[in-house]
Amino acid sequence: MARLKGVGADDKRKVAVAAGLGVVVLALAFHTIFGGPEPTPPPPSVPVRPASIAVAPTPRRSAAEAPLAPATPVSLDPALHPELMAENEQYVYTGTGRNIFSQESSAPAVASIPKLTAPVRPSAVQAAVNTGPPPPPAIDLRFFGYAARKNGTRSAFLAHGEDVFVAAEGDVVSHRYRVVQITPLSIEIEDLPYHHTQTLQLQN
Repeated sequence: MARLKGVGADDKRKVAVAAGLGVVVLALAFHTIFGGPEPTPPPPSVPVRPASIAVAPTPRRSAAEAPLAPATPVSLDPALHPELMAENEQYVYTGTGRNIFSQESSAPAVASIPKLTAPVRPSAVQAAVNTGPPPPPAIDLRFFGYAARKNGTRSAFLAHGEDVFVAAEGDVVSHRYRVVQITPLSIEIEDLPYHHTQTLQLQN
């Protein structure tokens, strides 16, 4: 009987242990399913520089490369200073150029600008006059004599290069020159293409 009692007590102890483990498992499962406040993560660790590491010196910058220092704010004084105003009014301009603040103490600006002596660009009328038609050529004939006829008319002896012509008033020589008037010492010839009249003197 005593042996049977011991066996029953061991079974109860095992049942109690199993029940406790079941409660723990149920609690963990409930916490996993329904969740709970997440654990706060530990703060990040800040690396500490060892004292034995040497730091390289910062290179010096030139005056041009050095950053500008922030300007110190200047306090504005609203009060008037008559002594400074009087000193500025007594200032006399002594430069060699033109004083833009005075009309009498310096020469006007237009005095230093040279005046144009000729137009920069010729007008259309001047261009037409300068580029007009060329003058007609001289009449290439030589008047070397004349003859008087019985009826009172005269004939002129003309030379054009090696060609010799005998023409009366109104005749056309070399298909171009018309004899207008014949006198004992000169002859008047008209150049038909150019409508130009020229007087030729008698040549021996």
